[in-house]
Amino acid sequence: MTGCATKNYVRNQTAPLVDHTNSLEDKSAENARTIHDVDQRAQSGIQQAQNSANTAQQSAQTAQQQAGQAETAANDVVHRADSLDQVVKGLDNYRSVADATVNFGFDKAVLTKDDQQQLDQFASQLNSSKSYILEVTGGTDSTGSKEYNYALSNRRADAVVQYLAAKYNVPPHRFYLIGIGEDKEVAPNNTREGREKNRRVEIRMLTNMGGGQNTPAQTAQPTGF
Repeated sequence: MTGCATKNYVRNQTAPLVDHTNSLEDKSAENARTIHDVDQRAQSGIQQAQNSANTAQQSAQTAQQQAGQAETAANDVVHRADSLDQVVKGLDNYRSVADATVNFGFDKAVLTKDDQQQLDQFASQLNSSKSYILEVTGGTDSTGSKEYNYALSNRRADAVVQYLAAKYNVPPHRFYLIGIGEDKEVAPNNTREGREKNRRVEIRMLTNMGGGQNTPAQTAQPTGF
């Protein structure tokens, strides 16, 4: 009986300690899981922040590149627009004798039948003129980026050049092609009517009133984008 009493006493004394130890182990395990979850969320947040920073940096670099391209294109257009007198010898002897304008739909660079008829009417004067050059200037409205509009204005001017060259055998050296994009508007871009007028190609025939042979004009190459 003494032995049984001793065992019961030990059991009664150690049971609370065992329960307390188990409770501490459970709390330790729970704390470990909590710390692990917090660490995972922290790492995920850091990764997301890093990804956002990388994306922002890439966007900034892209914007900087686009701005540089726009500036280069604009400078090129200004250079070509100012260099006509350098391309044609004795430009002061030339004067404008005929002009025409064709307009394009939004984001279009294809001539319509009406456009072709206008160009046909304009081209009827070419056979009677020998010493002439054709200044072909393409333009756009202000919708879209400057880089895209420069390229679009060149495509529009090139469509006119190709039509006149193919149908009326106008030699390439008589064309001087300029794509000015949205730089020189002929009407406000804040109205629909104004934007329609800016989506145009202007063709101007210049003749040498001095009677001499004109120095061939060069066809300016469209700026590539």
